[in-house]
Amino acid sequence: MSPSAPTAGVDVELEQIHHRYAGTTAVESVSLHIEAGELVALLGPSGCGKTTLLRIVAGLMHQTEGTVRIAGAVVDALPTNERGAGIVFQNYALFPHMTVLANVAYGLRARGVAAAKAQASAGEMLDMVQMSRFAKRYPRELSGGQQQRVALARTLAVRPRVLLLDEPFAALDKNLRLDMQIEIRRIQRELGITTILVTHDQEEAMSMADRIAVMNTGNVEQFDTPEAIYDRPGSRFVATFIGTANLVPGRLAADADGFSVACAGGGKVLLDEAWPCSRPGAVVLAARPEHLCLAEPGGDALPATVEMVLPLGPSLVYELRLADGAAVKVTQPRTTDAQRFGSGDRVGLQLRRGSPASVFVG
Repeated sequence: MSPSAPTAGVDVELEQIHHRYAGTTAVESVSLHIEAGELVALLGPSGCGKTTLLRIVAGLMHQTEGTVRIAGAVVDALPTNERGAGIVFQNYALFPHMTVLANVAYGLRARGVAAAKAQASAGEMLDMVQMSRFAKRYPRELSGGQQQRVALARTLAVRPRVLLLDEPFAALDKNLRLDMQIEIRRIQRELGITTILVTHDQEEAMSMADRIAVMNTGNVEQFDTPEAIYDRPGSRFVATFIGTANLVPGRLAADADGFSVACAGGGKVLLDEAWPCSRPGAVVLAARPEHLCLAEPGGDALPATVEMVLPLGPSLVYELRLADGAAVKVTQPRTTDAQRFGSGDRVGLQLRRGSPASVFVG
C-alpha cells in the first residue's frame, strides 16, 4: 500500500442511537456493529432515517441518545475532522475554481501538509481512481462519473479510517452507475477500509454490501447478509421492500411432518421450517416468485388459474389467480423440457423443494 493510502478499516459500533428533532423521531434505538473492513449498506425508503444515521457517524449531527464508537473509542464529543471518517456526498461538493489535483490535495493542505507532499499524495490518489490524466482540469470539464472519482480521491487522500457514502450514485445514469459501483467496491476491497453506504436502491445494496441494515421509520428491521435478507426476510416489511414477494394468507399448523400453511383458497404449503414465526394460528406466507412452481392441480397444491404468461429472457413469468382471488407471480426457467401452461389453465401451486419461505403473524 502506498504511503498516502488510507489505513485499514476499523470497527464501528452504534449503541442505542436515538435522534429526535421538532417532535419527530428520525432514528429510534438503532444498534449496529460494523466489522473492520466491512461494507455495510443502510437501505430503506426516503425518510427512514438512514442519512440521519450516517451524519451521526460522521459527526455532522449529534444524536439525542446513544453512543458511537470507532475503533472501540467513543467519538461523541469529537468534531467531524477528528473522528477519522471521510464522507462522499451525493453532489460531490467539489470546488469549481480549483483543478482536480488541487481539489484532491485540499484536505491535506487544510491539515497542514506541505504543498509538495500534499500534491504527491493527491497524485497517488488520482492514480488509484484512474483520474491522473485529468489532474489539470476543472470540475466543470468532467462528467458526473469523473467528478465522483475525484470526490472519492479527495476523501481517501486524508487517510480516513471509515468511508461514508451518501447516495453516491444517484446522479449517474444506469450504465455509469454500475461501472462506479464496481469501481468503488474494487477500491474498498483493495484498501480494506470500513465503509457505510446510504442508498434507497435495492440492487445497489444487494450487489455491493457485505451486510445490509434495512431501515423503516427510524428502526432497523433486519441486519444481515444480502442472501439472508432476500431468502429469509425478518419482517413483512423486509419481504415486500426487497425484491418481489407473494403474500398469501393462511393458518400455520405443526404436526409430526413439520410445519405447513393451510391457505384460505384451499391447499397447503409444506415448510422446511416456520421461521421467523413458529406459533400456530393466522399467518401470512411470503414466497419469492422463483421459489414457487406450477404443477397439475390436485393433492395439497394450491388451486390457481393462469391469467397471463410473459416471456422474460430465459424465464417465464406467470400471473396466477388463487381461488380466494389473491394474485401470485411465479417465475420458471424457459427450458424446452419444462411443462408450459397458458392463459385460462387451471394449475396447482407449490413451494419448490428446498426453497425458503417465511411466515409472519397475520
